[in-house]
Order: sequence, then C-alpha cells, then structure tokens
Amino acid sequence: MSKGMTSRNDGQMMELILTVARNNPWIRAVIQDGSRSNPSVSGDIFQDFDIIYIVKNLRPFTKDHRWVDVFGERMIMQMPEAMELYPPDESMKGGFSYLLQFMDGNRIDLTLVPVKHSKRFTEDSLCKLLLDKDGLFEATPLPPASERDYLVKAPTARSFTDCCNEFWYTNSGLAKGLWRKEMVLVKELYHKVIHEALMQMIDWYIESRHGAVNVGKFGKYYERYLEPEIYAQFLATYASADWEENWRCVYATIDLFRNVASLVADKHGYAYLMEEDARVTAFLRHVEQLPPGAIRIY
Repeated sequence: MSKGMTSRNDGQMMELILTVARNNPWIRAVIQDGSRSNPSVSGDIFQDFDIIYIVKNLRPFTKDHRWVDVFGERMIMQMPEAMELYPPDESMKGGFSYLLQFMDGNRIDLTLVPVKHSKRFTEDSLCKLLLDKDGLFEATPLPPASERDYLVKAPTARSFTDCCNEFWYTNSGLAKGLWRKEMVLVKELYHKVIHEALMQMIDWYIESRHGAVNVGKFGKYYERYLEPEIYAQFLATYASADWEENWRCVYATIDLFRNVASLVADKHGYAYLMEEDARVTAFLRHVEQLPPGAIRIY
C-alpha cells in the first residue's frame, strides 16, 4: 500500500457497490453473500465483500474488463471463468466472477449472474438481498440469511466407515514414501488425503459434542470448539521437512484420529474397526525400522 493511503471503510465500500449498481441499467439486483451476511460472525478489517450482481446480460461487462476500475485501484485481479489452469467450480457455470484485491486492502469477490440463472446462484443460505430494481425476488423472497448451509451434519454409518477407510488405507501407502524419503510425495499425500480425513472426523467429533455448528473454512474455528488438549494435539499434526518429525506427526495424527473416531463411533452407535487401525499402525512402525536398501519388507 502506498505511503499515506487510507483504507475505505465498510460504509464507503458498500455505498460504492450499491451506487455502481443503481447507476448501471444492466444491473437489476444486488445480493450479498459470505461472512458479512452471517449474523454469527464478528467482522474485522479483512472481511471480503462477497457480492452478486444480477444482470440482464454478461456481454456488456465481459467485453471490456476495465469497467471494474470503478471500484478502485487494483492490486491484482483474478477472473476464474477466463482461466485455463484453474477453472471455476462447475456450480459457477453461467456466471462470471471478478475477484478483486485493491491497493487499500479492501477486497470484493464479485459474481455477475444473468437474470435467468438468478435462482440457482442465490440458493446459498447466506444470500441477502440488498437491491432489487424489478421485484425479481418479490414472488419468492430470500429467507433471512443464516449459516444453515454450513453447519456440520452428523455422519451416516457409511460416511463414517468411508472416512476411516480412506485414512487407514492411505496411511498404509504413505509408509513407502516415508521409507523412500520422497518428501514432496509424503507431504502431498499426507495433507491432501490423510489430514483431510482427520479434519472430517474432527468436524464430526465437534458435532457430537456441540450439535450442528459452523467450524469455518478449513477448520478456522476449531480452537473455539475443541478442548484445549485436543486442539494442541491437532496443531502437533503439522510437521516441517524433517524426517524424524514427519514420522512423529504421522503417529500423532493416528493417535488423534483414533481418539476422535472412537468417540464419534460411540456417540452414533457405529463400529470403529480397531483391527484395521492396529494392522496399519504396526505396518508403519515396521517400515520405520527397515534399513535403507532393504531387499524385502518382511
């Protein structure tokens, strides 16, 4: 940020967003989504403005992307629909998004949606109507914004078993990466599969203790809901690029998964397959002791 620059406040930003919409005949309605519509979230200086413009047609906007300069001096912009390597989620089909980071620290995640797709794009429970020039939402008003779509739901028996299977099966495959000292593979497999399964189980554990709550994107509210000792155990599952520490983290992850999974199973009357746990854990400990260049596993 340039020396002497002052960030625009929430009121200024919201007035700008609405003024642009009021003055543009192609924009027919404005919806606010995201954390600013969530009555359970306390705002801070880094909250994004998640905005949907319901428009007559996308073409007047996408033919020259410089129109977004009306919102301020950009630091950087991303347009997912115009990207090849990182295309948008399939659920965004039919819309066009401008993800705008401004020099004064403010950020607008703006999605343009044709009127014909407006219902599909406004089904999220955090959608809040800010402007409706044509009464598009009069016949079927949006319900009061809430975080109901983001509350953790109790697992089915099948989902619980699938999570356990994913965790343990992938750990059995992680063993060879650890023995071969393939650090990048180990890190990717651990964080993208094993740790993700652990976090899914922690979500269900939190639900079993607190009911349907919102744990936040990537578990950002875990500290709020987990007991201090369990939260500390979870933080201990992150490792640096050190082989001894990675082995330690694997076992810390296993211990925590076993603990919370057993409690979730007890809560819902599901079966936790301790024999799979024991077999995979024993295999990992065996592989850890194999010397480099070993010619057989057993």
